[in-house]
Amino acid sequence: MIIQSNVESFVLLAHATVLEALIKMSQNKKGFVCAVTERGTIEGVFTDGDFRRWVVNEDQVDINRSVADLMTKEITVAGVDEDPEVIRNLLDSKIHFVPLVNEMGHFVAIAFDEASFMNIEGREISDDSKAFIIAEIGNNHNGSLKRAKELIDLAVDAGADCVKFQLRHMDSLYRNADAANDPSEDLGSQYVLDLLSRFQLSNEEMAEALNYVRRRGAIPLCTPWDLESLQALEGMGVQAYKIASADLTNHELLAAVAATKKPMIVSTGMSNEQEIKDAVKLLQRQGAQFALLHCNSAYPPPFKDINLSYLKRLKEIGECPVGYSGHERGIHVAVSAVALGAKIVEKHFTVDRSLEGNDHRISLLPDEFREMVEAIRQTEDSIGEPVRVLSQGEMMNREILAKSLVATRDVSKGDVITDDIIDIKNPGRGIQPNRRSELVGSLATRDIKAGDFFFEADVIGEQNVFHDYKFRHPWGVPVRCHDYKQFLEKIAPDLLEFHLSFKDMDISVESYMDGPLDMDLVVHSPEVFARDYLLDLASDDNAIWERGIRELQNVVDVARTLKPYFKRADRPFIIVNVGGFSEKSFIPESDRRKMYERVAEGFLRVDSEGVELLPQTMPPFPWLMGGQRYHNLFMDPDEIEWFCKTYETNICLDTSHSKLACTKFGWSFASFIETVGPYSKHLHLVDARGVDDEGLQIGDGDIDFEHLAKQVKKCCSSASFIPEIWQGHKNGGEGFAIALNRLEKWF
Repeated sequence: MIIQSNVESFVLLAHATVLEALIKMSQNKKGFVCAVTERGTIEGVFTDGDFRRWVVNEDQVDINRSVADLMTKEITVAGVDEDPEVIRNLLDSKIHFVPLVNEMGHFVAIAFDEASFMNIEGREISDDSKAFIIAEIGNNHNGSLKRAKELIDLAVDAGADCVKFQLRHMDSLYRNADAANDPSEDLGSQYVLDLLSRFQLSNEEMAEALNYVRRRGAIPLCTPWDLESLQALEGMGVQAYKIASADLTNHELLAAVAATKKPMIVSTGMSNEQEIKDAVKLLQRQGAQFALLHCNSAYPPPFKDINLSYLKRLKEIGECPVGYSGHERGIHVAVSAVALGAKIVEKHFTVDRSLEGNDHRISLLPDEFREMVEAIRQTEDSIGEPVRVLSQGEMMNREILAKSLVATRDVSKGDVITDDIIDIKNPGRGIQPNRRSELVGSLATRDIKAGDFFFEADVIGEQNVFHDYKFRHPWGVPVRCHDYKQFLEKIAPDLLEFHLSFKDMDISVESYMDGPLDMDLVVHSPEVFARDYLLDLASDDNAIWERGIRELQNVVDVARTLKPYFKRADRPFIIVNVGGFSEKSFIPESDRRKMYERVAEGFLRVDSEGVELLPQTMPPFPWLMGGQRYHNLFMDPDEIEWFCKTYETNICLDTSHSKLACTKFGWSFASFIETVGPYSKHLHLVDARGVDDEGLQIGDGDIDFEHLAKQVKKCCSSASFIPEIWQGHKNGGEGFAIALNRLEKWF
């Protein structure tokens, strides 16, 4: 059992709507809310079970109905000051939580029947959460509130979720508070007391520092070293506590902190296993919401003594979240701890390891702390799930490097596909060689030429086909110079979007264009040019930037040459991925404005008369040359709007790219469309999943295309579009056909 005192995400007024209750339940992830009166008196409980039963029995569901009409009013409630054992006995196989009330009857806490999670100021720490990263300032402020605030700023900027301090009441804590001047005292005690006597913050300064942490958007934490310090911190409104390793056996302090009903993070350094077990029993009896930190309390410890393997044992003992508090030099052990299951990481933080004080020497500098945070987040992303799923990058490289089944001779529709007409060739655009037996004996559903790939549709015997479409927007398909005629045999689009490779730039347009077409033209610039050059008009390297301008000018020249072959092409769009990527991390917002200005300057250097350059919206993790990088430009809707207004330009909105960016940075995709829609002249309609799974078939990802279509109609009703499905051109454009068939009902 644990008792949680932060009930904000569990409480709502009884006259609130079902919709408001569902939002609360989505936030707390526990499937219930407690309904209270205006005075805070609990009236009942509304659970996801109550909601399901109501929906099943209602002909018309009105989510604006009052929760008071649907909640369960007969509930088990206990007093917050009741003996924890009494509260624990109320929990059973049917009752998984008990609301706790104070003497006034106000809802103030909740007892849960599980201890596998904790919640600190709305931040859940559990097996499913990201690691909670604590910057331990401790006394590294050296008694200066100004330095404490500087350290807070640097820690938050480096990615800390939490900033922690320590508080001691010297007279009550030490038997001889003047031991630093006592010649009979141990050398270690003299040293520590000398530092503490000079480097303590006053209670008033501590309160200001903790409030400053919260103002900076991080969670403040403090270690009380004695009961007087705990009482002082209670007066400062602290919402959680850290217990130092030195106090794991101080059961009086443990019990006092547990009695506050606030979350506790407890270090276990310099204690044996039995002492850890005894502390856990005490905390469990109290119903404390706690986590245990593995720790070696040497400063610094030898790496051979750290024993990260004990994290697993610690979790078994505590039946709670576990973490790691490190005093070793460097970041590698902390990152490894996360790989082994640590959900809390605490490391000391300073600006100068040469400053006076033992903690400074084993502390991380701001850049090192930032590197640790980045490494931890990368490690968390890399852990994944115990399933094997091909990543987007692997699928892209599989298309290039793997082998496929191909036809050795022409096959007519209806012919039996026999083993002797199948061969194995690069690249891997068709079905894989291990499926040869599935293909043998099937009937060809189409005419196949010698050298053509066999596709999934050839195995299952179904073909998705184009038909005559009626869209309210001008529409088209992506084509290459060698295959556009194949599409025009099947469909009559309003436009063609030519996706150029750097090899296509050297092909004479006259060699593949026969005559004027009654349609519009869009050209998509290559991203990769000869000798592995990635177009980057945001680069501060003049050689890279100048080449980008030259290459883009060549693309414009090709577009001008194509233009006479398209009767409706007045001012063809050229879609450009302008660059702005980085290798190791995202570039700070403060540096991105210069990159946008660099792009705009590059555009001005290009003679674009007769065409319109459209920067494309980008994903956070673009797949470039078979690997993933970080992108920085044309993701943030406010930055896109600023660029378009400032430089009087428009954009190509790629829905997959932008959805990935919104997911990564927590933006509303609907708000994104509202902001950038008015500047979107051309659309790439395509689905997305997560933060980097792009180019998905319509309906296979996270985008609500029905709602998107309504927004597009409102924000950019004249915009043209193509279905930008990855590998949609395969098997005669099967992927594009599926996309257009699905989009037709909305667009």
